[in-house]
Formats: sequence, C-alpha cells, structure tokens
Amino acid sequence: MLPNVIIFMYMLGVPLRLCAADLCNWTGSGFAAAVDSRIVLQVRLRCTEGSVRWVYPGQALRVVLEPNLSTARRTTVCIKPSPSFRGASVFIERSGELELLMTDGGRPEQQQQQQQVFCFRADGPHRPALYLQSSPQKDGAWSRRMMGFRYELLGNRSAANNLGLGALHTSCRPCNDTELLMAICNSDFVVRGSIENVSHHSERQTSLVEVSAARVYRQRSGVFEQELSDSESSPLVPIWRGQIHARLQCHVKPGDGEFLFTGSEHFGEAWLGCAPRYKDFLSVYQTAWAARRNSCDFPLD
Repeated sequence: MLPNVIIFMYMLGVPLRLCAADLCNWTGSGFAAAVDSRIVLQVRLRCTEGSVRWVYPGQALRVVLEPNLSTARRTTVCIKPSPSFRGASVFIERSGELELLMTDGGRPEQQQQQQQVFCFRADGPHRPALYLQSSPQKDGAWSRRMMGFRYELLGNRSAANNLGLGALHTSCRPCNDTELLMAICNSDFVVRGSIENVSHHSERQTSLVEVSAARVYRQRSGVFEQELSDSESSPLVPIWRGQIHARLQCHVKPGDGEFLFTGSEHFGEAWLGCAPRYKDFLSVYQTAWAARRNSCDFPLD
C-alpha cells in the first residue's frame, strides 16, 4: 500500500500546521482539514513515552518524537494503537521516504491488530517521525471518530524483545548471577511473591502469570495494586496482586514457594525478566555483598 496524494503533497512542500502539545502527550482534532484538505497537522513531542489522541481525524497527521537521547545513537520506537483505531494507516519516515508500518481498514478480522505493539528501528541523524493517514469516510462519518496510540522510545535497550517483536528475541534461559544482581537495580519492577495461576494465549504468543506479592520493592506504573486479605488465618493483611506477561515459548509454569520477580513495564503491562526463587536470590546477593560485588543495596527483611 502506497501513501495517497495527501502525504505526497506534504513531501513536496505543502504547508504544515503546527499544533500545541505538552512534553509527552497530544490531543487534537482534524477540523483544519475541512478548511484546507492539503494541510498536514504536525505535532512535536519531547518525552520517551506518551500518547497521541486524534479526535475528528482529518487527512494526515505528522508526529515527530524529539526526546533528549543524546547518549543513544540507535533508537527503537514502539507504538500500541488505541482500541478505537479504525480506518487509518501509520507510516514511518526513512531517508525522506515513507514506509508502511501498520494499517487498519476497520474490518472485523483486523480488530485483533489493535492489541498488538508495532516497533521499528529509527537509526540515523533524523528524529523519528510518524504519519497517520485517515481513510476517506462516507456521509461525514470521519467527524465522529477518535484514533490514537501510545508510544515508547527504548533507546539502546532490548526491552522491545520481551514484547515478542522483530528478530531480537531475548533468551528464555535463567539469569546468571551477574544478570540477577543487575536486574534488582535496573528493572522497572521488583516484587517478592508467589504464583497463583499461569494461563497461555496462543493468539498473542504470550503467557500471563498471576502473582500474589508480599512485598513490592519497586514498580514504575502501578501494575501491582494493594488490597486487604480478609481470611480467617490472616484477617486484614495487606497483599499486592498483579499480572506479568511472558513469551509463550518460555514455557512458564506454576511453581510453589516464593519468587523474586523482576522485569520491564511497557504500555501499562509488566513483562517478565529474571525470576529466581527468593531463597536462591538471597544466597546470590549475600555472597556478592560479602565480596563487595553487589551492584546496589537491596533490603533484606
């Protein structure tokens, strides 16, 4: 599928209309297209993650991501379409040309695509740029729609691999001692708890691990929520519950006992990294601490 004349006109120098935006997010409308169908709206965002909401989408929207990534020469950009994403295509710019990243024609068989995450490499001197092209709608229906996506820039990190994207899959092998000691320092979440259930989803190629946690040492975006357990044995004891995603090919299984779960968070979801049994972690950490090889301090309680 090739870009239509609207985007080609932008590449040939048709004027842009710049839109106000905060550092991370943008919400705006396409009413300008009703005045001049040649206009391509342009938005500049300066965070490593955020969202775009395009209400009453017009013809074309250009989103430039300009975070401060001076220390990273290579960048991975991931986007997750909103559930209302219908009748539009997303392109990325590479060396002055547009390349199709994803499309949705609004057909029922394509609706599962909305739950997918799309990533691409954004190498070179230019900032990553995305184009949303709205498909023409009959009887003015375009004015009643809303579409958008959430985005993340991952820099040199390989976290996108945990989402099952591209050919850069991470290994499912257990973490070695060095990787484990780094995980407790650098992970988006670090949680001590037990596995309540594991379910497998072949359509997404993922497994979902339901965790009951006694201690949340760190989390970035509130994946684990606290509630009170009102059982006879331990009335009104606070407990944390949350869900962690893993790749299906890692064959995650339920296990008894207490684990230390670590990993990354993307688009409001937790993705599994290192997850040793807690007693095994204690042995590794105490040995490293005695030898002064621990990467950071960890509370032992």
